[in-house]
Amino acid sequence: MNFYDFTQKELENYLVENGFKKFNAIQIIEWVYEKKIYDFNLMSNLSKKLISFCNENIKFEKLEVLEVEKSELANKYLLGLNDGNKIECVLMNHDYGYSLCVSSQVGCNMGCSFCESGRLKKVRDLKLCELVGQINCVSEYENIRIDSVVVMGIGEPFDNFVNIKRFIEVVINNKMINIGQRHLTISTCGLVPKIYEFADLETGVNLAISLHAPNNEIRDNIMKVNRAYKIEKVMEALDYYISKTNRRVTIEYIMLAGIND
Repeated sequence: MNFYDFTQKELENYLVENGFKKFNAIQIIEWVYEKKIYDFNLMSNLSKKLISFCNENIKFEKLEVLEVEKSELANKYLLGLNDGNKIECVLMNHDYGYSLCVSSQVGCNMGCSFCESGRLKKVRDLKLCELVGQINCVSEYENIRIDSVVVMGIGEPFDNFVNIKRFIEVVINNKMINIGQRHLTISTCGLVPKIYEFADLETGVNLAISLHAPNNEIRDNIMKVNRAYKIEKVMEALDYYISKTNRRVTIEYIMLAGIND
């Protein structure tokens, strides 16, 4: 098992199922996330039995930085996954801190005509360890703390809904990544049923909608998702989200000359 594939609750359950105590999970999490210790043998408050079990069953696998493109305001990282696939994430340096844009899938099936990511059809969803791994990888590579995260990279986050839910748990957990709810944003092109599910989770994190058109005629032509979920349905879902969470929604709109401007 990859350590980064566990939420806190999942690690607690895993250890309890194997004869250990629930609090052992917090001990390990504190060593890894707070003290940056990745060797179970150096975790001095763990029993020998637990250290032996962890050495045999849990590993620390990280993503590999393959290329970095740097500019004044943003750095783009090409990361290698363990199966040979590649993803990208982008670090932005704002006056309020470092913000990381992470990917949620290898490729994307949404097929938005203006989006580079859609040229590569979806290969697979990213696992929890690969979602969290982007934050850990860039943070360690640049020796910085990431202040905010936006899930707006390659892929449609709500098409990987199960792992995005787990990712949120890890990111906002003050024992793990420890980024505040208001500093995490999930972006969707408009998968209406998942907007309702997301609202019902009441996680406190931000929602952004890739709209990019003022009417269905234009949106149908540039965003295939609109053929399934018309703008009116998206807006109804957003009304529900706002009424449920009392949170604002960010509307994303890329200006395309002569098309939606």
